[in-house]
Amino acid sequence: MLLRTILAATAAVTVLLVPATAAHAEPTTAATTTAATTVAADTGSTAEATTAEAAAGANPVIVVGGLIGISIAYEPIAARLRADGYRVSIYQLPNLGFGDIRESARALSSYMDQVRAATGAAKVDLVTHSEGGLVSRWYVKFLGGADKVDRYVSLGSPQQGTYVANIINFLGLGSCAGIVACQQMSIGSGFLTDLNAGDDTPGAVRWTTVRTWQDELVRPVDNAALADGATNVLVQAWCPLRIVGHLGLVLDGTTYSIVRQVLAGATIRPNCFAV
Repeated sequence: MLLRTILAATAAVTVLLVPATAAHAEPTTAATTTAATTVAADTGSTAEATTAEAAAGANPVIVVGGLIGISIAYEPIAARLRADGYRVSIYQLPNLGFGDIRESARALSSYMDQVRAATGAAKVDLVTHSEGGLVSRWYVKFLGGADKVDRYVSLGSPQQGTYVANIINFLGLGSCAGIVACQQMSIGSGFLTDLNAGDDTPGAVRWTTVRTWQDELVRPVDNAALADGATNVLVQAWCPLRIVGHLGLVLDGTTYSIVRQVLAGATIRPNCFAV
C-alpha cells in the first residue's frame, strides 16, 4: 500500500512537470499591465539605480517556494536579491507542499514571526512561486498576515486554479493521486472558493502578480492574476519575444527586474534584455 501511494504521487508530480499543449490564453485588459513592447536600455539602468537605493532600508524578504520546490531551487533568485542588498530567507513548504495548503499557511505564519523577531522588522515582503502564492494569500487573508506583510509578489501562482490539476484529478480517479494540494489547486475546488470569496487583495498589502504565456502548469494563464486593485504583469505584454516557462519565472532576468522594481516601490518597466 505504501509503495502504491509513493508510485501514485510520483506519477502525479511527473504529469505536473510535463508541459501542457493548450493554446495560450489571451490577456484581458483589466488583468494586464500594459505598456510599450520594448524598453530602452537607459530606462532599465535608471530603474536599477532606484531599486539599489531602496534596498538599504527595505523589509526582509521571504521567498516562498512551490510544490516540490526544495530550497536550493530558489537560491538563484535569493542570490539576486541579496546582491541587491536585501535580507533574504527561503521558505520551503512543509512536506514539499504535498499537504493541505491551509496547514502550510499556518507553518508560514510561525516562520514569519521568527523572521520578524530575528530582524526586528514590523513587516516582511513575500516573493512567492506557484503554490507558494496560494499559501501566502491564505496566510494574509485568514491568519493575520495582512498586518505583517507589506508587499506580496506571486510568480506563476494558480490564483484561480489550473486545469492541469483538474486533469491530474481525473487521472487519479478523483483523488489527484492522493496529493491534497493538487486537489486544492483544481479549478472550482472548495479551497479556492473560500480563498477567492470576497476581496482578492485584503488589507494594506501591495499586491502584484507576474505571469507568462508559456506557463506549462497554470492554464489558463490569466488564472495567475488577481482582481480588486492588484497590479498584474504579463511578461510578454512588455517583452513579446521573451520566452519564460513556469519554473523559469524564478530564474529569468526580465522577471527578476519586475520583482526588484516592485520591492523598491518603483514604476514597473521590465528590462526585456536582462539575463
